[in-house]
Amino acid sequence: MLGFIARRLVIAIPTIVLISIFVFALQKLLPGDPVLAMAGEERDPAVLELLREKYRLNDPIPHQYLAWIGGVLQGDLGFSLRTQQPVLDLVAEKLPVTIQLAVMAMIIAVLIGIPAGILSAVRKGSWIDWLANLFALSGLSVPNFWLGIMLILLVSVKLGWLPASGYRPLSEDPLLSLQTMIMPAFVLGTALAATLMRHTRSAMLGVLRADYIRTARAKGLRGRTVILKHALRNALVPIVTISALLFGELLAGAVLTEQIFTIPGFGKMIVDAVFNRDYAVVQGVVLCTAVAFIGMNLLADVAYRWLNPRMRDQG
Repeated sequence: MLGFIARRLVIAIPTIVLISIFVFALQKLLPGDPVLAMAGEERDPAVLELLREKYRLNDPIPHQYLAWIGGVLQGDLGFSLRTQQPVLDLVAEKLPVTIQLAVMAMIIAVLIGIPAGILSAVRKGSWIDWLANLFALSGLSVPNFWLGIMLILLVSVKLGWLPASGYRPLSEDPLLSLQTMIMPAFVLGTALAATLMRHTRSAMLGVLRADYIRTARAKGLRGRTVILKHALRNALVPIVTISALLFGELLAGAVLTEQIFTIPGFGKMIVDAVFNRDYAVVQGVVLCTAVAFIGMNLLADVAYRWLNPRMRDQG
């Protein structure tokens, strides 16, 4: 297993380097001059030139990239052109928000998607199967922004049960923090639950047709034991894998959902940075999310090999 992880890390390093080059090159193609955005109405040519020298914007692009990536390797993601704060501090400030939202959304997705997938596979062709597939189709089809707006209108405006927007850290007020995050987590979780339901149903249907399941039934084992102990245990391999990848996507930030509910996470931060032409923040956030996604991909591969003895034996 250690050899497998080492090989995956060796592959991940050039991938991260290519992503960093791609991100750095793309932000250079964005329209507008960040220095003009920083200067505002006071556009003294001497001040503009001083800012360009300070942030090395007059250097050739390859030199700018090497200076930036050299700082990244030392833990320095640069400074925000707008707020003058270190990008690493901004990432550390927003990361707990995104992690909380991702964890809550993933819990909702697992609690809804996996049981629905199991019931759909066990009751194939029944009204339960039809209802579960209708839920999955709806979850994949309904846009997050529309569902979020409808929830705000119904739950917050009409019923007054939950705050319509905003965020409160868990450390300050745990109850209010959960109240402000439950709706955006539900919006994201239902879409993920639909994906999990389809994968769980497909995996369970494949396992339920296996010979050892028929043997277990022939031995007189209870249906619940056959489904939960034998079928689900073997169907978990693709479910765990897709769950890890979905969680990695959540860590990248849910842009629309965070904008609708005014949640100060990665998604909202990168949108604000793009509008403000704060390139250092854009580069830092995208690089961090790419590393997080690659890390979750590695975790999914490790989980797959750990759950699948045949892959584990290959070293």
